[in-house]
Amino acid sequence: MIKNYLEIGEIVGTHSIHGEVRVNPWCDSPEFVKKFKTLYFDSEGKNPVKIKSARPHGNVVLVKLDGIDTVEEAQKMRGKILWMRRADAKLPEGSYFIAELIGCKVYDADDKTKCYGTLTDVSETGANDVWHITKDNKEYLIPAIPDVLIETDVASDTIIIRPLKGIFDDED
Repeated sequence: MIKNYLEIGEIVGTHSIHGEVRVNPWCDSPEFVKKFKTLYFDSEGKNPVKIKSARPHGNVVLVKLDGIDTVEEAQKMRGKILWMRRADAKLPEGSYFIAELIGCKVYDADDKTKCYGTLTDVSETGANDVWHITKDNKEYLIPAIPDVLIETDVASDTIIIRPLKGIFDDED
């Protein structure tokens, strides 16, 4: 499902006496967080916060939030989740966020009545992502590669696949 707001990371600590916070990014890379001028403290965009600066620092991002000017104020932000507005992210056509893929029903490309289950997780392995499909408390792992993924329609919560031989053999 296309979501208007997505979690981008969690404030995990402070950095400097000038109110910077350390954000653990929940995206592909800390660099991604630098693209935003505004983030949000909620999933509906009701509590925006301007970003004065953001820079990667190892596996975290050091962020200066507007209105947070002391280490004490920054400390109060610890544990808060930051959200991004999807419209502010410039994704290539046909690309989706993992959070939007989770919950999609997975169907067979050659028999659209055959449902393999629901996408419940994505593992990033380096070579290609691996999608976790769950049906009747059983989990199946499929490689997210062009030969397998035929169509992804997040707007209708549907994914069409042509699975590799053997993955769903015990399902029948």
